[in-house]
Amino acid sequence: MKLNSYLMFNGNCEAAFKFYEQCLGGKMTMMMTHKEAPSAENVSPEWQDKIMHACLELDDRLLMGSDCPPGYFETPQGFYVQISVPQIAEAERLFHALAENGKVKMAIAQTFWSSRFGMLTDQFGTPWMINCEQTI
Repeated sequence: MKLNSYLMFNGNCEAAFKFYEQCLGGKMTMMMTHKEAPSAENVSPEWQDKIMHACLELDDRLLMGSDCPPGYFETPQGFYVQISVPQIAEAERLFHALAENGKVKMAIAQTFWSSRFGMLTDQFGTPWMINCEQTI
């Protein structure tokens, strides 16, 4: 079993996934707009260029997302997308890249359980935890 995250956006999925591709690396394997889908005639003209499905491949995991239909978006709450990396420098790089124009909830620092740990909400409203496991 693989557990992957699926993020919902309020019309800015394309910008978010281009930002995540830049920050996280990986490979964008899908970015489909509503006008490219078989059901395009059922979508309003102003929503045709919004993202129906995006997929960013990161090693053996996927980060997926789409734009919510008008009136259905809810601000994310009660979860964080968590990233673990083995190097302190990579944890710090990821944290600062994702925090750009976002809001830091807990600055990245050493903790009793981790070489580095930090929490933030990025500029698109997605909550993240960055963790660098404690080295022995």
